[in-house]
Amino acid sequence: MISASRRTDLVASFPDWLAAALRARRAALIGPHGQAVEIDLSPATVHTLVLWSKDFANLLRNESGLRDLVAAYDQVYCHFTVTGLGGSPLEPGAPSTAAALAQLPALAAFAGNPRRVSLRFDPVVFWEDGGKPRSNLPAFSAIAAAAAAAGIKDVRTSFAQWYGKARRRAASRGFAFIDPPWEEKLEHAAALAGTAAAHGLTLRACSQPEVARVPGIRPSSCIDGALLESLHPRREPASKSKDRTQRPHCLCTGSKDIGSYTQTCPHGCVYCYANPSI
Repeated sequence: MISASRRTDLVASFPDWLAAALRARRAALIGPHGQAVEIDLSPATVHTLVLWSKDFANLLRNESGLRDLVAAYDQVYCHFTVTGLGGSPLEPGAPSTAAALAQLPALAAFAGNPRRVSLRFDPVVFWEDGGKPRSNLPAFSAIAAAAAAAGIKDVRTSFAQWYGKARRRAASRGFAFIDPPWEEKLEHAAALAGTAAAHGLTLRACSQPEVARVPGIRPSSCIDGALLESLHPRREPASKSKDRTQRPHCLCTGSKDIGSYTQTCPHGCVYCYANPSI
């Protein structure tokens, strides 16, 4: 499995680099500990190419030949993040919700099966504005409806985790985030599960076992070897072993990530855990 990428939005922000790596059949990058890493990208050695993005426009319009290069792989699986916050001060560089959702039908068609597309309503964020609490929760109903209309079955979510880096970024922008108690979060999670079910969607909780215990919500393996094996055109076997490079509560199976924290994502999301700049 190749992951492209948890660390930065390669499709939206670094399409030239990604296309060059796929064309060369190798990725040379700086790993998370500052080490030089080289990863084989030969299609014959890659079970599934997993793409993560908030904007798949570059792929869909074949920027730098990206669509053609990706099509050389047996299977592509797309994690499409749409939070309802694109273009706002919380995600200033991400596309608007309407622009993002308009890509869903074409993305599902490109993947060859809508089950190869997962929509991520992730994270759920709470903040104070004008003395009133706000969140992106009201956006979920329209997002869920668009996902269902495109044939997508899986939606993944989690509540924002305010790591030190994100807290400093929020303070520098004067962003008054709120981190509600778990009791309140779980009430919201139950409401999200009800909305998802009404649209025929399965809601999965990413790396938050408390949320996964809410009725109607399942734990998420965002890179799921068993699922990707079942969807593979030739049912090629895939690893079912936990990816030990991820967080303890992450249920993903093994993959090699070809992004780098040195590729600073310009989306500028205030809550981001990956962006090295504040």
